[in-house]
Amino acid sequence: MKKLLIALLVSTFSFSAMADGHAEWWKKAGAPYAGTVIQGVAENTPPGQFAGEVLAKDFEKLTGIKVQLENTSWDQMYDKAIKDMEANSGIYDFVYIEQDIVYSYLDRDFLVNITQSLKDQPELVAPMVNMDDFTTFIDYFKDGSGDVFGMPMEAFVKVYLYRKDLFGAADAKSGFQKKYGYPLAPATSFAQWRDNAEFFTGYCAEKGMECWGTTVQGHTGHPASTYEFLESIGPSFGLYNWGVTDDFHSCVEGGGSLNGARAKAALTFWTSMLEFAPPESLQSTWSEVASTFAAGRAAQGWVYGENAAWIASNEEKSVVVGNVGVMQPPTAPGVMTQAAAGEGYIGYFDGGAYGIPHSSKNKEATLLWLQYIAQSEVQADWAVAGARITHYSTYDDPKVAAMDQIADGYFTLMQNTGYLYAGAPMYPFHAAGRAAIDPFTYAALAGEMSPSDALDGACEALDKVMKDLGYQN
Repeated sequence: MKKLLIALLVSTFSFSAMADGHAEWWKKAGAPYAGTVIQGVAENTPPGQFAGEVLAKDFEKLTGIKVQLENTSWDQMYDKAIKDMEANSGIYDFVYIEQDIVYSYLDRDFLVNITQSLKDQPELVAPMVNMDDFTTFIDYFKDGSGDVFGMPMEAFVKVYLYRKDLFGAADAKSGFQKKYGYPLAPATSFAQWRDNAEFFTGYCAEKGMECWGTTVQGHTGHPASTYEFLESIGPSFGLYNWGVTDDFHSCVEGGGSLNGARAKAALTFWTSMLEFAPPESLQSTWSEVASTFAAGRAAQGWVYGENAAWIASNEEKSVVVGNVGVMQPPTAPGVMTQAAAGEGYIGYFDGGAYGIPHSSKNKEATLLWLQYIAQSEVQADWAVAGARITHYSTYDDPKVAAMDQIADGYFTLMQNTGYLYAGAPMYPFHAAGRAAIDPFTYAALAGEMSPSDALDGACEALDKVMKDLGYQN
C-alpha cells in the first residue's frame, strides 16, 4: 500500500506542461513578466498545498514568474482577502473564492472578468487550455453572461466515511445484532446512524479504545458549524437553500422553512449526536473532523471529500489506512427523489477557485498562472493529492483510477452521483445572512437553546438581514 501511494504521489508530475512543445509557449508568454512575484492567499487544504508546493514551482521554472501562495486558516484567508479587496490595496494578485461567497464578490465588483481579459489580450491565451474540459462546477464562477470570474482549483462532495475494521469486527457484529435486532452496517438512515453511534461509543469504551460513534463538526465559535448545518445536515433532511423563498423569507410564517419541521428534525438529530462524539467535537471545524477520523477516533462521520484520499492512503498522517469505507450520506425519505428530479439536493458540492482582484498590480502574470493550473494535463496528480476534480478528463487518468481503488471508490461516487449535490444558493447577502444564523447554531450545539427555539431565532435574524438589505418587499 505504502509503495503504491508513493508511486502515485511522486508519479512523474514534474514539468508535465512541457510535453508536446508546451514549454516553449510558456517561456515566451512569461518572458515579459520574468522576475515578477505574484502573491496569493488561500485556505490551507490538501489541494491548496499541492498548488503552492508543486504547481507554483513548476510554473516558475517555465515562466520565471514566482508564485507565493499563502495557505492559511479559513477565517484568516477570508479576512485577509476581503480586507485587501475592500481597501483596494493590491496586496494579493489572486485570492481563493469559495463557491458560496462568489456571489457576494460579484455583487461588490471585486473580481476581474477573466473571460474578457483574455479576449482583450489574445497573446496571453494559452492554447493548451481546454475550457470545455471543466466540469459544470465552473458555472458557479460565471456571471449572468457566462463570463468566468474564477478558475476552479478544487471541487469535491461531502461523503460518509466509516471504519471497515470496526464494522467488520465479529464481536461488534454479534453485539450489535443482539442489542438492536438487526445486522450492523454502515448507515443508510439516520435511525441507523444513531444506533451505530451509540453502539460504537459503548463498544470502544468497553475495549479501552480512544474512539467514539460519530464525528460532529460542531464548533461553538466558528462558522464551520453553521455551514455544516445549512450545507450538509439540513439538505439531507430536505432543507434546501437555507429555507429561503423566492421572495426572501425564511420563517414558516412567511412561507419559508428554516424553522420548519424538516429543519428542526435535522438540527435535533445533529445536536443529539454530540452524546456519541469525541470531546473535541465542540471545537471541530472541517479540518479537525478530518483529523479526528484519520486518528481513528470515530467509527463514522460526514467528512469533506478533499480529505478522503489522504485519510485512506497516507500512513504518516492516518492510522486508518486500509480501513476507510466511503458511501453516500443517508437522506430522509423523499430527499433522494427530489434531488434526482432537480427539485432538491442531498448535500454540498464544495470547492473553490482562484480569482484576480481588481486591485492586483500583476494581472497579466496572474492570468498566465490561472491558465497554467487550468490545463487538463496537470490535473491527475492534483486529484490524487487532494481528492478534488475540476475536469472531466481527470476521472479517466490511470493514477486517479488507482487512488479510487485505495479510497474505496470515492472518485467514482463523485462522478456518478455528483449531480445530486449542489453548491450554495446565489445569495449576495451570503456572509451577512450566515453571520446572523451563527449565534443560534452555536447556542443549539452548546445546549443553551433547544433546536426548535434556535431555528425560530435564526429565521427571524435572517429575515431581518434580508429586509434591512432591501430583499424583502
